[in-house]
Amino acid sequence: MFMTQLESAVAGVVTKEMKVVAEKERMDEEVLRSLVAAGKVVIPCNKQHTSISPEGIGKRLRTKVNVNLGTSKDVTDYDSEIEKVNRAIRLGAESIMDLSTHGDTRIFRRKLIETSPVMIGTVPIYDSVIHHQKDLGELTAQDFLDTIRLHAQDGVDFITIHSGITRKTIDQIKNHKRLLNIVSRGGSLVFAWMSMTGHENPFYEYFDEILKICKEYDVTLSLGDACRPGCLADATDVCQIEELVRLGELAKRAKQYGVQAMIEGPGHVPLHQIQMNMEIQESLCDGAPFYVLGPLVTDIAPGYDHITAAIGGAVAGMYGASFLCYVTPAEHLALPNADDVKDGIMAFKIAAHAADIARGIPNARDIDDTMAKARQVLDWEAQYACALDPERARSIRESRAPEEDHGETCSMCGKFCAVRSMNKALQEEYIDIL
Repeated sequence: MFMTQLESAVAGVVTKEMKVVAEKERMDEEVLRSLVAAGKVVIPCNKQHTSISPEGIGKRLRTKVNVNLGTSKDVTDYDSEIEKVNRAIRLGAESIMDLSTHGDTRIFRRKLIETSPVMIGTVPIYDSVIHHQKDLGELTAQDFLDTIRLHAQDGVDFITIHSGITRKTIDQIKNHKRLLNIVSRGGSLVFAWMSMTGHENPFYEYFDEILKICKEYDVTLSLGDACRPGCLADATDVCQIEELVRLGELAKRAKQYGVQAMIEGPGHVPLHQIQMNMEIQESLCDGAPFYVLGPLVTDIAPGYDHITAAIGGAVAGMYGASFLCYVTPAEHLALPNADDVKDGIMAFKIAAHAADIARGIPNARDIDDTMAKARQVLDWEAQYACALDPERARSIRESRAPEEDHGETCSMCGKFCAVRSMNKALQEEYIDIL
């Protein structure tokens, strides 16, 4: 009989996926199994996704990075999106979320799942309008459930559902007077659907039905934060925290049913509130993995929000976030192009690595120490080999090489290079400058 990763872990079974993750993380298989059984680690791995190389998300594991991609009504170029996907995977992204909102989304989704070795996530509410060819207010609760089943059958490893807001949230949003209301795209659609139909949130009301679908295919739930703050002024307010309480309750229900779950988090958060946000989530959600968008630590950097968000991501990771959703320079402005995707990934790979070092993940700093040794002997090839982006590092140095370069220095210092001077001084050699 088929068992989910969570059911297997609870039963004391180490699955082949757990073995792969344990080897990648240099972790004892039994330790990993116990973390999965406790709901503190998830291994998103739909049984239909046969091309996947499994990854774990959660406690004591490396911080993972997700990349959002997909078409929109204004930019529908499947070849371009597939190239972005391939580039993201080459650059080290562990997950791709297909957020397509236009065109034949199923063809693109199936292509991703057929060929991708990384986790694939989706937000089924986006696809409900497209798949059923109905406007939002005409969709029924059953339509939403059917779309979730379709995504599960296609092989999606995790889905985001905004199940934490209810009819009560409508009054909260109206009365609390947020500066930016709801900025979650999926959350705003659920809010609008409830407002137009007068019905309860179907992702909350029919949560048990969703659990049955997820259990059948071993789809991991990413419990979406519809009320995540979209600006610093709305951070850590009553709407955000009240929803987080409910998400924690739903995560426990999922765990009891044998379905893996993680919690999505903010948003825009001032730097000094990030640690508190991580600790609140840890307490309210019983240690379930935390999946954060950024968080962005200021609101005034359009065009540079990959930096704004990577700063927050590094701090969030240091204090316990397990999964970072990248942000690109195009955030708040446009659909990201290939260069934006690369900039976003690199910013967040740096943030994730910095967080791993801060958390003391075993062997996380090994590559940094190797880089330091290469720099100490001015071994440029070894430095490139350690770099997160070797091509860019090589290109910058070689495009601005010093006039008298014998492989020792760069054009910043030339013969004033501190490393060169110290090496020569310690070896009692003459140090020529002029």
